[in-house]
Amino acid sequence: MKYRVLLTDDAVRDLEELDVYLHAHDGPDRAEHVLDKIADVVLSLEELPERGPHPPELAVLGIQEYRELFFKPYRIIYRVQKKKVYVYLIADGRREMQDLLSRRLLGA
Repeated sequence: MKYRVLLTDDAVRDLEELDVYLHAHDGPDRAEHVLDKIADVVLSLEELPERGPHPPELAVLGIQEYRELFFKPYRIIYRVQKKKVYVYLIADGRREMQDLLSRRLLGA
């Protein structure tokens, strides 16, 4: 049975900002390629979403409810609830993730 994958408003905003950045710095072809690959990863969550590991920045805090998949260097952070998968964050993994995850997921 397939899971329903939903992007939060923050995740949609992440994609929009990434698109603008890539268009400006790498060109439209690269932007399209990266966004297509990220979309493939997100859509793959319809099947076996529990396969993603727990983000280490959260795991060290004992938080095991979030998982992640990659299209390197981009990280897709999500949560599985019943038959739905909520994507919360799509970000370049080279960013300082501890602070970003704390603000976005933990409301800190």
